[in-house]
Amino acid sequence: MFSLTVVDHVMIAHSFRGAEFGPAQRLHGATFIVEAEFRAPKLDPLNLLVDIAAAKVELRHILDGFDYRNLDAEPVFAGQNTTTEHLCLHIHRCLSAALADGKLGAGGEAVTGLKVLLRESHIAWAAYEAAPGEEPAA
Repeated sequence: MFSLTVVDHVMIAHSFRGAEFGPAQRLHGATFIVEAEFRAPKLDPLNLLVDIAAAKVELRHILDGFDYRNLDAEPVFAGQNTTTEHLCLHIHRCLSAALADGKLGAGGEAVTGLKVLLRESHIAWAAYEAAPGEEPAA
């Protein structure tokens, strides 16, 4: 299995609903290191898994949609607790759509696995890993 990872970061503000979140119910900020790992059993005719430059551009485009913003005020996240795990799923969905649209090159057709990992700190992170377009079980 081949893999290729691109990395960027995002800075956000948000708050959570629910007593389980304690002080995080108040507005607070977070900086995430965002890793997107693409996996495929084969390379394209140019020996690429996906176009790395296109993957970096697409990841940045997705992050620009909520970077330096209060997620509580963003319509795309309305009614959601924007936990690290939920943000992983959101980015996975967006990258899956980019793969389906051919934005990451011809090799994107062979991608069988996509892992989005957000590092909230050096001691805590979350990820969502599935085939492109695959949704978590309800």
